[in-house]
Amino acid sequence: MAKRSGSADLPLHGGRVPAWLGERMTRLGTVMAEAIIHHEGRDAFLARLAHPFWFQSFGAVMGMDWHSSGITTSVIGALKRGLNPRAGELGIRVCGGRGRHSRSTPAELAQAGEQAGFDGGELARASRLVAKVDSAALQDGFDLYLHGFVVTDEGKWAVIQQGMNGERRTARRYHWLSEGLTSFVDSPHAAIEGRRQGEILNLADRRADASRKAQLELLAELGPNRLAREAAAVERGPALSAAEPLLPHLSLPDHHDVRADDVILRRLHGTLAAAAEAGPRDFADLLLVPGVGARTVRSLAMVAEVIHGAPSRFSDPARFSLAHGGKDRHPFPVPIKVYDRTIGVLKSAVEQAKLGRDEKLGAIRRLDEQARRFEAHIGGPSFEAVMAEERRLSNSYGGRSVFGFEPPAAAVDVA
Repeated sequence: MAKRSGSADLPLHGGRVPAWLGERMTRLGTVMAEAIIHHEGRDAFLARLAHPFWFQSFGAVMGMDWHSSGITTSVIGALKRGLNPRAGELGIRVCGGRGRHSRSTPAELAQAGEQAGFDGGELARASRLVAKVDSAALQDGFDLYLHGFVVTDEGKWAVIQQGMNGERRTARRYHWLSEGLTSFVDSPHAAIEGRRQGEILNLADRRADASRKAQLELLAELGPNRLAREAAAVERGPALSAAEPLLPHLSLPDHHDVRADDVILRRLHGTLAAAAEAGPRDFADLLLVPGVGARTVRSLAMVAEVIHGAPSRFSDPARFSLAHGGKDRHPFPVPIKVYDRTIGVLKSAVEQAKLGRDEKLGAIRRLDEQARRFEAHIGGPSFEAVMAEERRLSNSYGGRSVFGFEPPAAAVDVA
């Protein structure tokens, strides 16, 4: 059972994730995955990975460049480092990766199958078929260089793979899910549009049934050669009718800086208001984590939204970069102190939840709920004012980027 669940077009960026950020991405990504699995199960986490807007927001809240192709590699790598050593506990594994790691996917799936009890050989075949569809069958000008296969102990899976078009300096990410979406069905919207960011449709809608069945039949019944011919015929065929739903597609701009137009301001205001309303003192008392202030609560609110939010929440993935900044100082340097406290609070909440005490995770969930209630009717500072304040305080937050630690802001002459 499989279907393409969405895609994304991203500016092609080079560079490497510094060790100080990569280690934190691993810790935060792992504990966020744990929280989702605890609340909703492994299938729900797969469904999120298969949603291109959520995946981009997930990478952005982890401090990776909000719009670049590098998010895909860094997120898959972080999850592989964090989840695989705990596969026996969490029941989920990440196979493959970029370049030579992608070619090791079949062997890794075979090993995972032996450990968990599913048919690794059959999943290796599914892995090859999915790669074939997105490379040979579609002929869209993007050469695959990354293939990440996330599989649960039950043999269910999601695939995230990415191709490169060097001439256009663009990467295209493809998302697949081994069965129809069963989470996110609480979304009341049939489609959500984000400015210059494509269209999201509810893939759990009954109107997607015909599309899902067609995908299943293609993967289950056709060999690679016929599959390529069928896909080419579809590409040459007439446009889909209005009754046929489109898959979600994310298209991000070339500019590296985060601009006001990239963020839905009312949602940001909701987050700021929820952080202020929760009260740093009361929230810290509840979570019993010292040093948690209003800035950390704001990051926690965005992390909570990624953990609990419906598809409509992720039409502006740039907003989630305001949680922990970016390695290249866009939208601002990574606030190391805030990042570490966010991990500490969330890790403590998950550990308590595993012992049957959900109060702390419940508090984080309510923070997200409060932000959504506020955004409908509350105002706040301009986007530019939020950015200016963040940069002014960057040194006190332990601001760091690939250029080094952020120096103190220049003293202001008030005489």
